[in-house]
Amino acid sequence: MNDPQRVNIAKQHPASYKALTALSTEVQEAAAAVDLDPLLVELLKIRASQINGCAFCLRMHVRDALAMGESADRIAVLPGWEETGYFSETDRAALRLTEAVTRVSDGHVSDEDYHAAAAVLTHDQISAVVWLAILMNAFNRVAIASRFTVDR
Repeated sequence: MNDPQRVNIAKQHPASYKALTALSTEVQEAAAAVDLDPLLVELLKIRASQINGCAFCLRMHVRDALAMGESADRIAVLPGWEETGYFSETDRAALRLTEAVTRVSDGHVSDEDYHAAAAVLTHDQISAVVWLAILMNAFNRVAIASRFTVDR
């Protein structure tokens, strides 16, 4: 819901938001350069947004993923990804690492989570996944704190 008393921090400090969007572009390019599947990148954004409860980002990235050809089934089961056969070993490693970074206040990124990612992802891919998670968490916080509107 839109609260007229809330400050839209993206509009209040446009240079800061512009810097965040520039970082987004850089991180997207880095992910592509290390051969992370663009559909996986969108799924990572969706998963972080699910954990954070960011309706604005969820709507945006689900629409983006569908437009890119992601299946509705994979998006639907994303919260239960560990229980399905829809995701590759690479997808699972990236999802696990994204969840750990997103839930960092629950006990940091454990050695177990990190080593599981390192068993499948290159150092460059690990870095890209962590940056994607950091970035998505930042965007989630901007949208949630400002109560970005999500209407029909």
